[in-house]
Parts: sequence; C-alpha cells; structure tokens
Amino acid sequence: MSPGPWWRHAVIYQVYVWSFADSDGDGIGDLGGVRSRLPYLRELGVDAVWLNPFYPSPQADNGYDVADYRDVDPRFGTLADADALIRDAHALGLRIIIDLVPNHTSSEHPWFRAALAGGPERSFYLFRDGRGDQPPNNWESRFGGRAWTRVPDGQWYLHLFAPQQPDLDWTAAEVREEFHDILRFWLDRDVDGFRIDVAHGLAKDPQMPDLGEDDDPVQPGPGHPHWDLDEVHDVYRAWRRILDSYPGDRVFVGEIWVQSVERLALYLRPDELHTAFNFAFLTAPWEAGALREAVDDSLRALEQVGAPPTWVLSNHDVVRHVTRYGGGAAGLRRARAATLLMLALPGSAYLYQGEELGLPEVEDLPDAVRRDPVFARTAGADPGRDGCRVPLPWSGASASLGFGPGPSSWLPQPPDWRGLTVERQSTDPQSTLSLYRAALAHRRHLAALTSADLTWLPAAEGVLAFARGPGFLCVVNVGDDPAPLPEWSGTAAPLLTSDPHAPAGPTLPGATAAWYLR
Repeated sequence: MSPGPWWRHAVIYQVYVWSFADSDGDGIGDLGGVRSRLPYLRELGVDAVWLNPFYPSPQADNGYDVADYRDVDPRFGTLADADALIRDAHALGLRIIIDLVPNHTSSEHPWFRAALAGGPERSFYLFRDGRGDQPPNNWESRFGGRAWTRVPDGQWYLHLFAPQQPDLDWTAAEVREEFHDILRFWLDRDVDGFRIDVAHGLAKDPQMPDLGEDDDPVQPGPGHPHWDLDEVHDVYRAWRRILDSYPGDRVFVGEIWVQSVERLALYLRPDELHTAFNFAFLTAPWEAGALREAVDDSLRALEQVGAPPTWVLSNHDVVRHVTRYGGGAAGLRRARAATLLMLALPGSAYLYQGEELGLPEVEDLPDAVRRDPVFARTAGADPGRDGCRVPLPWSGASASLGFGPGPSSWLPQPPDWRGLTVERQSTDPQSTLSLYRAALAHRRHLAALTSADLTWLPAAEGVLAFARGPGFLCVVNVGDDPAPLPEWSGTAAPLLTSDPHAPAGPTLPGATAAWYLR
C-alpha cells in the first residue's frame, strides 16, 4: 500500500483534447476519442488523466476562453460524453482531473455580453477609465501588445491574455460564488480534481499602477501589480473548504509561475492547494548543477509546508523537451535520461501526451494553419505554442496516422512521425514508449519510489546520483562523455537504463540515466 493520498506520488497524463484522438473524423480530438484510448493509458501505467478545457468556447485560445463552465463544447461531444468518460476512467482505475480557468472568461460569456450592454455584470470584470485616449496603465498582454481594449462607451477592460479573454474581478462576491458553484457542479459529477489555470493571477493591485522598468510583464517579482498578490490565497482557502467537504482524496494542482520556490510554497499550505507544477525543474538547462539545484530548492521549500513536489518536463505551453534539450538524436537521448531522473524523484509527475513517443516540437508548421493567438498578436515574431500541440500519431492506418477516421488533422503531422506511432513503438522493446512503460511499471511496484526521502551520493563531475528508500539508486550522466559509476552501484543490479545499448560495466555513457536495486 502506498503511503498517503494518491496524489502525493501519482503519475498524471496530460490530454490536450484537441490533439489526442478524434472519434468522428472532423480532424479535431474529442471526448469520444479520449474515451476510446483510456485502455492505452491504463496499459502505459499512469494513475490519472488531466484534460485540458473542453467547455463551450469560441476557441480564440483553444478553449482557455470559456463561455460556459458547466457544459461541453459540441466540437468535443456532450455532457453525457464527459460523464461516460469519467465513469470509464474510474472503472479502469484512472482518476480524472479537469482544467479550471478562473482568471478570465470568454468575451462571449453571458456575463461579459451583459457587461458590454451596461448591466451590473460590468463590476464582475476590470473596466476602468483611460488616461485621455490612452489605456489606464502600461500593462502588457501575456500574448503580446497592450493588456487593455477600449469599448464603445469609452472605458477600457483588462485582458492579461487575448482581448477575447477579459479578466474577472475577484473582489466581486458574485464571481467568487459562481466559481464555488462551478466546483460543486463538477465534483458532483465525480471528477477527482482540478488543474487551475494562471492560479497566481487572480488578484490585481486595485490602484492599477504602471509597471516599472524592472517589472517583467510575464514573470512576477516583488511588488508586481498583477501577478502573485497575497490576496489570491483567500480564494484558494475557500475552494479548499469546498473540496474537503467531498469524499475521497480530491486534489487541486496549480499552474503557478512565481519568482521562487518559497513563493510557490505559500500556495501549498495545508489549507490551500495540494500541489503545483514545478516550473523551476522544467526550465532548468541540461546541466547537472542546475538540475540538482532545482531539485534541492524544491524539496527544501515544499517540505516546510508538507506538500509533495510535482515534476514536469513538457506541457501544452512550452517547447517539447526533446527539442529543448537540443533536438535530433542528442535531444532524444537527453529527454529519455531526463524522464528516468524525473520519475525517480519523490513526489508526483506529469507527462504530456506524446512525450512517451519521444515526439519533438514541430517547428515548420505553415503560418496558415497556426491557431495560437500569440503568433497573431506578435505578427509571427513568436511562433506560439502550436508546435507542441500537433495531433498524436497512433498508427499508419490512415492519412492522419490513426488520429481519427478522417483524412487529416487540424494541425499537420510531419511525415517522419510514421516511424513514431504507438503501433510501431509498441512492438519495439527499445522504443521510447517501451522505456516509459517499463519505468512506470517499476515506479508502481517499487516501495522505494513512494517514499519521500532522497539522499545524494558522491559522483563524478556532471553526474547526478541519489538513493531512495530501501536499496534504490538513480544515476544520471548529464555530460556527453562516459563517466564512472558511483561505488554504490557496483553492489547493485541494473534495473533499467535510458540507453538500451549501454554496456554493463564501471561507466555510464553520456546523456544516459540508469536505475539500480540492491
């Protein structure tokens, strides 16, 4: 029996609904497609599934502009399909986490339409008078350009993302009560938790001061006027009381970009959120010292509040780590090694769909097919996030590589992905998919990997080595050249290596990780 609630050590698989599996042939993923592939996820060995937004939406930001928080977009199915998906997942022993977007709604949300018409709902958003013909302040949108749009009556509204995503005013009691009801709606439908989008952004300085020269519009620092304000914690304390009133180990995981792990830990106090993504680990370069520092800092800070770390290497908002680590064969070697490092660390881990296939970022998408508002709002200066969202290659059975019965997918898949399909990799014991399946099977059955301890061991320069629990050792050679193994490994039996061709012996090849037992 694993110690503590399931979410303290779980492996959660992120499903980007647009791109996971298409059941009706329209080229867009849907809940029916997800439901049909649940046995694949069970066989992979994950514990839970996180679904990106599937709510009714104009899709200005692929669903992160929500028009109705209590229904399913017809592109993806129906509310009955969501209920069936939750039931099927539970029957397979998988838990379901859904995305919640509380910082902003869609501009098509009934509240915002009423706000534009001059109704009392205007107080639910952040409308302000401008400075003459200029916006109220110099705040910038996360997606490029200014963060304010003027409406016909002369006022301006705040949108820290796209203009179609007006920010809510979380000082309004009606906003808070609405989200309490939304939580209850989905908890009553038996979801196991929520991933909270932009969890650090709900509170804003009511004075709306200009950003200073040293203020980063994206990454919060001390005194930032719209990221990581202390008032946001009141929201999550109220949410936690609601979640705790339901049976079972339900969970919150926050998307929280803050300046330090100490600030991150504040969101994870016992009466707030349970977990948060570890972006310090994700953004660390492929360098032994940087990776160890990210691990140490996270473990130290989160231990003070009793929260487990939550590790992640890729998601729908960042360049896939095969490409981030250099691309090509070298990037794949490093990515496979990084996976064994991540899965050997204490805490929970999130996998982004397709990383188990070793998928790289698609960097040559035609401009005409890109949907990310970042691309449009920066006039192409920022390519946006579509490159990590290309639909999965399942098999060579159709023109969309098994993504669906139709002839195409909403973003084109590279021709060389024919060699990376689930079908091809399932029969190759040396494939990246086989590595993930093996690692997750060991993680599920090894008592050492559900403990909270980690002890670093002496190792050669460029090598990370640590022990966990009774008799488990992880060694990662972050360098490019072979490095000697720690003495401890000489008395241990090799269990798994990220390089299936690595010879047994006193050295470990470059960009390789290995697990041992004694």
